[in-house]
Amino acid sequence: MIKKLFIVSILINTLAVNAQEFTKYVNPFIGTSNFGATNPGAIAPRGMVSVSPFNVAGTQNTLEKDSRWLSNPYVNENTFLTGYSHVNLSGVGCPDLGVILLMPTTGDVETNHLKYGSTYTNETAKAGYYSNVLTKYNIKVETTTTTRTGISRYTFPKGQSNILLNLGLGLTNEEGAAIKIVSPTEIEGMRTVGSFCYYKPEEAYPVYFVAKFSKSATNYGVWKTPKKYKGAEAAWMPYNGKPRLMEGYRKEVLGDSIGSYFSYQFEKPTQVEVKIGVSYVSIENARENLEQETQDFSFETIHQQAEAYWEQQLSKIKVEGGTEDDKTIFYTALYHTLIHPNILNDFNGEYPKMTTRETLKTENTRFTVFSFWDTYRNLHALMSLVYPKSQSDMVKSMLDIYDESGWLPKWELNATETTTMVGDPAGIILTDTYLKGITDFDIEKAYEAMVKSADALENNPLRPGIQPYIENGYLNTDQNGSVSTTQEYNATDYSISLLAKALNKKDDYQRFSKRSISYRKLFDKDLKLLRPRNADGTWHEPFDPLAGANFTKNIGFIEGNAWQYAFMVSHDIKGLMKLMGGKKGFSEQLQKVFSTKQFDMANEPDIAYPYLFNYVKGEEWHTQQLVHELMDEYFQNKPAGLPGNDDTGTMSAWLIYSMMGIYPVSPGDPIYTISTPVFDKITIDLDSNYYQGKTLVIEKSGTEKGIINTIQLDGKAYNSYFINHSDLIKGSNLKINLK
Repeated sequence: MIKKLFIVSILINTLAVNAQEFTKYVNPFIGTSNFGATNPGAIAPRGMVSVSPFNVAGTQNTLEKDSRWLSNPYVNENTFLTGYSHVNLSGVGCPDLGVILLMPTTGDVETNHLKYGSTYTNETAKAGYYSNVLTKYNIKVETTTTTRTGISRYTFPKGQSNILLNLGLGLTNEEGAAIKIVSPTEIEGMRTVGSFCYYKPEEAYPVYFVAKFSKSATNYGVWKTPKKYKGAEAAWMPYNGKPRLMEGYRKEVLGDSIGSYFSYQFEKPTQVEVKIGVSYVSIENARENLEQETQDFSFETIHQQAEAYWEQQLSKIKVEGGTEDDKTIFYTALYHTLIHPNILNDFNGEYPKMTTRETLKTENTRFTVFSFWDTYRNLHALMSLVYPKSQSDMVKSMLDIYDESGWLPKWELNATETTTMVGDPAGIILTDTYLKGITDFDIEKAYEAMVKSADALENNPLRPGIQPYIENGYLNTDQNGSVSTTQEYNATDYSISLLAKALNKKDDYQRFSKRSISYRKLFDKDLKLLRPRNADGTWHEPFDPLAGANFTKNIGFIEGNAWQYAFMVSHDIKGLMKLMGGKKGFSEQLQKVFSTKQFDMANEPDIAYPYLFNYVKGEEWHTQQLVHELMDEYFQNKPAGLPGNDDTGTMSAWLIYSMMGIYPVSPGDPIYTISTPVFDKITIDLDSNYYQGKTLVIEKSGTEKGIINTIQLDGKAYNSYFINHSDLIKGSNLKINLK
């Protein structure tokens, strides 16, 4: 069932959680520099709406010429903003959204963003709240949110004040928008979005909105660059989820660079609150989202409720010990993992169907923003452990997408499939979720979907190049990223084999187990690395194992080089060891990744490498030492405190696990490997609807940052650096003793 009023649920949760016990450690500025691509804007957990300062469009910005900064509405180094956007992505490497910009100004109405934009000061950001002061106008701006509504409060000085709504700005260049002024206190409209990575602009789609103002404007109108006026001959109205023209309406405008303005004459400093409800279905739903979630509550009340909601979510993990910076880094990372995937359905349960965008309805929660090439490696495993109900709903959303489109999602965004990146990772998440005990979804349908993408030879959007992969065991140089993609297909085939075994599908278990190790045919025994083969089976020449690092082009690899992909077969470490001449050869080659500075903390292919030393008895100390060195170097309490794109929470999930002392080293396998925790004690509240135990407790004792001496599970000696998920969720106590 759709949850009752947002407000009611938050007030109930507030009773059980002390105010600001956990949210005080959230610093939303972490990741807003060094290409982290997070933003400090206000958002509710998994919110459809976030209200972010938009400072990447303006001649005064210092870094606007570097396109990598434009994947996000905010960059910490920039100093000139042109509004506050209401639908945004967090931690992604490609641009999209960043639209529906509000901007308060004073004096005469100016519609050119380069002229009305302003520098700012007094920035403050907390969980569910953002504020600054526009220096050009001396206006204090405050923002907060519910799940589907952004709320702004502007404190204006005496004199003429204006609120501009600009639909011409955004992070990508889709065309088409519409505005209708309903009354002196309300605006409705739509903005086209959807060119993620500038890909498939023909599949752009509308996002609808309704804005309500707490005070009636004394003057208002619309503009279409470069002309400002108070009406139009044609109006936009919704019709079956698509725009059409209606004649005879006033105070409306259609076009690309359009906007509206509300002006006021204040005799003294005055506050105005603006609420913007958003929907991907219709204007009517945007209005209902706004009205149901905000009712007549004030900005301050909604702010307190948003903070209480964050407090309740963050309280699922409690840490003791460590420094104040440690806690800030940890809880900010947890905060970042609770932004995406986010909610797509409206308050009434409606959402757009994949691709066709027909209106459908869910009784659960429909999630979106499935950046699976990133998140299959750790984020969904974290959700299964700490937030299993959300993970269950995410899996159900994946299966709904399969029903609607015929395929599992790959990199889905707001009911469109961007097909960004390589591999077929959805099956890994489905297997991992099911084998961890979250079984309240249709596992036979999930298995059917996984096998379809693994076997379909024609028009397969998830596995391009599948025919040579099945015939030869690998993709050849005729396909982009042939080695990387082979490895990704192998990883998913391994997960299919695990699920086949669990479902007693013996033939499939054998078939996919065999397919999962075909990467071995790309192993060069002289280099002890994987390398690309041509269509005729010969090695590709010339071959440079270092080519491809730092996102440079390379034959055979995606966003990495041969060293950064050499060990990305964590499901077959024993097989890889044998290829490398045994444990010693494996360990020496793995050490070279780090000693030659080929390890890339900022990208996913080698993200598990520090933990692979745990597979070699006597070398586990390397894992413990490396993990702490990497945390100290790359994760800090400052804007540049992430190693690069957060990748919708993947880097943050790596950090959370690493600070807790466990890591899901082999995606799909319900196991963790053990390292040294940062904190003295970590307590994870377990969901009794899914797990037997009440809490999982991880404790550390002994020398600070020492090496593991012994491990105990529930008071008994534990003689392995690997532990099953099922052993941890019984209400267990894992104690790690250092020397």
